Amino acid sequence: MPRSLQASRHEPTACKANLAAFEAWLAQSLCLEAEFFRVSMSYAQVLSRAAVGLDAPLVRVEVHLSGGLPSYMLVGLPATAVRESKQRVKGALQSSGFDMPRSQIVVNLAPADLPKEGGRFDLAIALGLLLASNQLKVDTGIRLEDAEFVRELGLNGAIRGVRGVLQAIKAAADTGRRVFMTADNACEASCLRSGEIVSVVSLAALAARLQGETVLQEVVYRQPPRRPAECDLSDVKQQPLARRAIEVAAAGAHNTLIK
Repeated sequence: MPRSLQASRHEPTACKANLAAFEAWLAQSLCLEAEFFRVSMSYAQVLSRAAVGLDAPLVRVEVHLSGGLPSYMLVGLPATAVRESKQRVKGALQSSGFDMPRSQIVVNLAPADLPKEGGRFDLAIALGLLLASNQLKVDTGIRLEDAEFVRELGLNGAIRGVRGVLQAIKAAADTGRRVFMTADNACEASCLRSGEIVSVVSLAALAARLQGETVLQEVVYRQPPRRPAECDLSDVKQQPLARRAIEVAAAGAHNTLIK
């Protein structure tokens, strides 16, 4: 508090001066506090997909950082595996050369009434934290609104596959968005021949791509090699009736039992 406030309170002139000084000090303090909260608050949104049966509804992963003691809250009807994503994401960030934000963190998986299961939101949460904390600057030629991230993270920063890839790819292709996924899931999903699929191996590699430092190749569908059959009907000799029965059953998709 300014020293002028220590003046004698019995003097009217000094009292007015003290009051004016106090008002100026209070206004300055309030401005500094408002500036602190304005700078420390930040928001980011990344798109992902849930898995509900044969459907893959869109999930918006919202990350909000604010000033105060460090804390982490995950809301949006998450299952146990989703709530455990905090430790996976933290380990992946540190292993990839980033820092876990030391702020009050709130992660919302919208819509809130849709159950979320598995580790498929790890990558989206990690990217949201990097964007909200300004540790990741997306290249101007990349639009995150046109991309979806459906991946699990390892503690070493590696990106792992999840179940329900095909329906997520199809749903993203219907909206014209690209999907980032691991190489094994990307080869599986490329058989749909729809949408843009980009293969990534780690969080660090994806961050470098989003910042425009590297280029990731789009996965192109390749016809899988045919494996020779283990047995052939021509191997059956001197059983014309049995062979005929098998051929008729196979042609009509009938159940067959031969003893």
